[in-house]
Amino acid sequence: MSATIFFIPSCLYYRHFNMTAKRPDFFVFSFCILMLFGAVYLGCQTVSHATNALKVNNKIKLQRSPQRTGDVDKGQDYLLNGDFIDSGFLIGSVGFPNADTQEVSPFTTIQSSDGISMIAPNCLQCHADSLRGEYVLGLPNTSFDFTVDMSFASGFIKQSLLQKYGESSKEWAASFPFIRAMETVSPHIQTEVVGANPADKLAAVLAAHRDPVSLNWSENKQLDIPNEVVPADPPAWWLFKYKQAMFATGIGRGDFARLMMASSLLTLTDTTRAREIDDRFVDVKAFIESLEAPKYPIRIDQDLANQGALLFDKHCFECHGTPQEYPNYLVDLSVIKTDSLLVTSNFAYPEFINWYNNSWFSKGKGRAYLEKGAGYVAPPLSGVWASAPYLHNGSVPTVYHMLNSKARPTYWTKNASSFDLDFVQLGWQFREMDRKVDKYCYDTTIPGYGNQGHTFGDDLADEERYAIIEYLKTM
Repeated sequence: MSATIFFIPSCLYYRHFNMTAKRPDFFVFSFCILMLFGAVYLGCQTVSHATNALKVNNKIKLQRSPQRTGDVDKGQDYLLNGDFIDSGFLIGSVGFPNADTQEVSPFTTIQSSDGISMIAPNCLQCHADSLRGEYVLGLPNTSFDFTVDMSFASGFIKQSLLQKYGESSKEWAASFPFIRAMETVSPHIQTEVVGANPADKLAAVLAAHRDPVSLNWSENKQLDIPNEVVPADPPAWWLFKYKQAMFATGIGRGDFARLMMASSLLTLTDTTRAREIDDRFVDVKAFIESLEAPKYPIRIDQDLANQGALLFDKHCFECHGTPQEYPNYLVDLSVIKTDSLLVTSNFAYPEFINWYNNSWFSKGKGRAYLEKGAGYVAPPLSGVWASAPYLHNGSVPTVYHMLNSKARPTYWTKNASSFDLDFVQLGWQFREMDRKVDKYCYDTTIPGYGNQGHTFGDDLADEERYAIIEYLKTM
């Protein structure tokens, strides 16, 4: 994928993406909306009454909470065309693009109750990206640039709209909720590297400005949220159907549709509007559960894959399982030993947990809740070839380096093109650096960005690692 950073005359910051050969180039505003997704909880034996969890030693296995069912086709339509983010930018105004007529886009054309046409970001801001020149819905987006404080852009848009239309205009009323959210959250979600995702932090910042019961907006912060920005790599949506809990730390419990629809905190007005969106997100969940992993695109050495299957069963299956037999384990930090900061930040801030568990989201039919754990989910590995980088923070560029922690680069930069995949080590082609040279360079010495832990493949020989890699291509 080609990606270019530039400024347009309106001083707004964009990235340019060539999504597919059939799809014209278009501008994507580099601003991610919250979408409450993640990996799965892990574990095994001794019942916790709060979570229906079975626990033994250093693993937790969860039983899935009852879920509402929905309509796949309706869910696809609402995901791509719905107004769950019901405020945005006036079409064609202040340098923003006109409506995108493509079938799949990270922007949705919406209309206010007063008939004002706008474009609003949707879930594909974080949950779609290019892969070998094709725009893949459900692929984690690891291309957006969140290293810049976008407050300057929201301020510019605000002044432009007020100058052109006035504060009492329908145009200003339609755009105001989104501009207000931009102004509020932008200073608090800057990452250290392009591609790192701050959506989890965005959730906490938005909650800090919402009354938990009415969901009405408050200009004053209701919660004391730390300044740290800890990234979480977006999960592949085709893994969602296997999950018993949500998010990389397994903290999301209860009804998954309710957890997901919290993306609407960006612009929603009150609980009446929240209920309308919640009813539709049951269908969105059904659609996401229908997605399948992309098939490995080139020839697989079946004899080597057969060898790898035996090694996988011995060294990997216990935690990761297979698509047919996935165990849903949350592995304790004392075992996994990966960067621990996400376990105690974002969704895990005590103030945010208390806010969520006493809010509208945790009440009535379809209630959801947060329960803090002490580790990370070992995810299913379907389509793992397509979903680099790895670990919960995207700090490891290939599966080979997941199986050989001693070889992991401290500083590295991925190649820019979506065609630059490494089919041998399985993941991204990358360049190792001797220091952090720019915002595209991943620096694993930064707290929250560490690549330590998951040393379970360190004692394997290289031929064994490559056999396991060949087997993973078959999933």
